Amino acid sequence: MTNNLQIIGIAGTNGSGKDSVGQTLADRHSYLFVSVTDLLRAELNRRGKEVVRDNMRELGDEWRRQYGYSVLVDRAVEEYQRLRDKYVGVAIASLRNPYEADRIHELGGIVIWIDADPKARYERIQANAEARSRAGEDSKSFEEFLAEEEAEMHSQGDPATLDMSGVKVRSDIFLINDATNLTDFQNFITEQLFGVHRNN
Repeated sequence: MTNNLQIIGIAGTNGSGKDSVGQTLADRHSYLFVSVTDLLRAELNRRGKEVVRDNMRELGDEWRRQYGYSVLVDRAVEEYQRLRDKYVGVAIASLRNPYEADRIHELGGIVIWIDADPKARYERIQANAEARSRAGEDSKSFEEFLAEEEAEMHSQGDPATLDMSGVKVRSDIFLINDATNLTDFQNFITEQLFGVHRNN
């Protein structure tokens, strides 16, 4: 698409590969990768609270009400500003509130929405939970996984809460992650975002 993407917001369904997109941008293209959910996890750990999705949602809502709806994006960009001489840009995952997508656009960036088959996404999460140190956080049935995602997709009437469908309609690029291995997916991301085909 372009070779001058300084700020890239990454959004999408759970288990679709958002962190893999961010890590690809970090490893292959010298971006700073910031996961906003990792910011929330760190704060929950600091407070001595269990790192589960309900607590992360509540903390995200609290921060948006206290510091502004785009607080998570702003904190990621602040980190990039401190380190910008080391990176070509910043990749920020996982956007879950429409104001976060709006903030990316205000800063001149783009938003990527990534999706995949629900069953495949669920299986990826279960297979990778231990490696990502999220066994407790991701331990749930497929039905619970779908119900949780449905709740996060739509606004509850409070602009501080999650509304992933609102992020989706603001996204600039839509990608389907049907790759069978990580290298294929990394090549796909590189080609879609930078127009570069890689065979390795």
